[in-house]
Amino acid sequence: MILLKNGRVIENNQLVKKDVLVDGDKIKKIAENIEANGADVIDCNNNLIMPGIVDVHVHFREPGFEYKETIKSGTMAAAKGGITTCMPMPNLNPVPDNREHVLKELEIIERDAIVNCFPYGSVTMGEQGKEASKLDEFHDLVKAISDDGMGFHNIPILEEQMKLAKKYGTIVASHSEDFKYLKTKEPEGEYIAVDREIELAKKIGCKYHFCHLSTRQSIELVRAAKKAGYTNITCEIAPHHLDLNKSLVNLNANFKMNPPLRAEDDRLACVEALIDGACDVIATDHAPHTEAEKALEFLKAPNGILGLETALPIIYTDFVKTGMISYERLLDLMVYNPIKIFGLPERRFEEGAIADLIVVDIDHEHTYSYGEIESLSKNSPFIGRKLYGFNTLTLVSGNIVYKRK
Repeated sequence: MILLKNGRVIENNQLVKKDVLVDGDKIKKIAENIEANGADVIDCNNNLIMPGIVDVHVHFREPGFEYKETIKSGTMAAAKGGITTCMPMPNLNPVPDNREHVLKELEIIERDAIVNCFPYGSVTMGEQGKEASKLDEFHDLVKAISDDGMGFHNIPILEEQMKLAKKYGTIVASHSEDFKYLKTKEPEGEYIAVDREIELAKKIGCKYHFCHLSTRQSIELVRAAKKAGYTNITCEIAPHHLDLNKSLVNLNANFKMNPPLRAEDDRLACVEALIDGACDVIATDHAPHTEAEKALEFLKAPNGILGLETALPIIYTDFVKTGMISYERLLDLMVYNPIKIFGLPERRFEEGAIADLIVVDIDHEHTYSYGEIESLSKNSPFIGRKLYGFNTLTLVSGNIVYKRK
């Protein structure tokens, strides 16, 4: 047994002083002044005890690109960041486009992951957009399919896979980008694709999720679809699109990602969506690249930044601590909505639930440093940033998988 002592928990959107007793893989008791003979006692020092974060958009690079990240290093970074469930994207080698390839990734996850992982399958073979992946073969192994990193340009194949996804209850997750804008990355490239795909999702009726939306027009299109009753259409926004705008880039490749940082008006639209409910999920799009790759000339450097270790501090500091969103909204965006939308195993903060828990320091400012990064790669634009809300302890199924030194 583990007794988390002297913590605070979220109850009715307030912080209430409570202890939490974990017995095996379950939460046994949540109450004041718990006594438990024989339990390992951890003093939480008035920190926040809450359910572990769920991140439905990460890149762990294994198999195929282990020099950037591995399942082991990626899940270690997740555990440090307070993320207890991850969904790795399929731009791997081999791409999980058939049963054999999905099983290969699952074998590595079973061996090396220290947090829960539910991999995506791909929509097309090799993510090449020319032939449908073998969803009939592997639908029972995945919760969602995506060609993340690639926009959908072969609409007949997309429609075919959307129909199969509806049949199996699988989510289609879109990196929405029109091929005419691949080089320029203009905002139109995103919202033209979003508009087109919303109409397909309305017609077919499958569960359709938009990844990393970044423009005002895209968000307004999704908001309108929701208001029209299309609850099967959902979206995510990444912390960097909520926190940063394009004025900060200055040809520094650690600020380069796809979709790119946008104008301040687009960032404000992302924040509005966070507040009014148009955004369903916060997801990191954690995308590790080596320092050598990111040191290339800006136009040649790869897209992508780290996100697992800083997502919770960014959202807490910028939006919860400032009163822009509530504690309950934080839980919905980063725990409960992703679980509900993607059909992941239930995680509740209640007695009898699985003990995927984190202990978060919300009272002390911490400067995020290069030396503390758990990821194999170091491409974060947030190095040197002073933030509140860093995680100090992570339990997955009642096991301690991270403890701040």
